[in-house]
Amino acid sequence: MAKILVTGGLGFIGSHTVVELQQAGHEAVIIDDLSNTTSDVLERIVSITNQKPEFVELDLKDKSAVYSFFENHKDIDGVIHFAAYKAVGESVHKPLEYYENNFGSLVHILQGMRDYDLDNLIFSSSCTVYGETDDLPITENSPVVEALSPYGNTKQVGEEILKDAIRAHNFNVVSLRYFNPIGAHPTAKIGELPLGVPLNLVPYVTQTAIGLREQLAVFGNDYETRDGTCVRDYIHVVDVAKAHVIAVERLVSKKNADNYEVFNLGTGTGSTVLEVIQSFEKVSGEKLNYKIVDRRPGDVTAAYADTTKANEVLGWTTEKTLDDAMADAWRWEKKIRQEMADKVKS
Repeated sequence: MAKILVTGGLGFIGSHTVVELQQAGHEAVIIDDLSNTTSDVLERIVSITNQKPEFVELDLKDKSAVYSFFENHKDIDGVIHFAAYKAVGESVHKPLEYYENNFGSLVHILQGMRDYDLDNLIFSSSCTVYGETDDLPITENSPVVEALSPYGNTKQVGEEILKDAIRAHNFNVVSLRYFNPIGAHPTAKIGELPLGVPLNLVPYVTQTAIGLREQLAVFGNDYETRDGTCVRDYIHVVDVAKAHVIAVERLVSKKNADNYEVFNLGTGTGSTVLEVIQSFEKVSGEKLNYKIVDRRPGDVTAAYADTTKANEVLGWTTEKTLDDAMADAWRWEKKIRQEMADKVKS
C-alpha cells in the first residue's frame, strides 16, 4: 500500500482517481482549493469506498502553505498533480491567471518534493500539447508544436519544467497526456459538476437536457471532418482514473524505464461533437436543443490518440464506450439535480 498525495483531488478526474486508489488498497491525501469544486465531494467519495481520505484545503500558489503540508506529511510515497485551471476557451481570455496558477502550483509542489526528499510524480498533462496536427492518430512521438491556447501552453511548458527539474534533481515523473475525459462514476455518486457555466462539452449537454441551460452551442460545422464538427477522443473518466493508479504503482515500485515517461490516455477513436450529441440522445431518450455557432478561438480540428504505448507498457486499456460515458454522465446529472431540489424542499 502506498500513500499518495492527490492535488485537485476533489475535482472531476481527481475524485475518480482517489476512488480508484482507495479501491486498489492505497491511501489518498487530498489537497484542493475548492476553486472549481465543493467539499461535499469528500463525503461522496466516502459513500463509494467506505474510506475517508484526509483532506487539506490550501492554495498551491501559497508556497509556505505547501511547505507546511509537506512538513506534516513526511510519509507520502508519491504525488498525482491534477490541480490546474483547465478550460481552453477561458484561458484565451484569462492568460495571466492561467500562467500564475498552473506554473506556480507545479513549481511549489516540485520545490516541496525536492526539499522533503520525495521523488515520484504523476503529471496531469493533455493532448493539447500536440496543438494542431495532421499526424493522426497522435503518438507520444508526435511533434509538440506551438500551442493554440494559454492552457495548452501551460501543459507544454509544464512538461519542460519537469524535464529541467529531473536533470537537476532525483525525480521520477510520468506525464499522462489525456484526451477528453467525460462521464461519471457508475454509482452516480461523483461526476463532473463545474461551478458556474460549464466550459466542457458533456456537462453542457447534460445541463441543457435537464433544463439548466437553454441551448448548447456547437462551435463550428465547417471543419474538414465527416460532419463538419470538431473531432475529439472522448474517454470515460473511470478509465482515466485507473491509468493513474497503474502509473503511480509503476513509479512507487521503481518499474519505470526512465526518469521521465509520457503516455497518451485515450480510446484511440475520434468522435465528432455531433456524434457525442447523437450518443447522448440515444442513451437518454432526450432530444437535445443545440445550435451551430461560429468557431471558438483555440480549438483544433481533430485530435485522437494512438494508445499503443500505454496499452503495451502500462498494460492499461479502456473498458468503457462513448455510450457508457454519456449514460453515466446523464445518470449523474439527474441524480445531482434531484439532490439539489430535495435540499431546497427541506
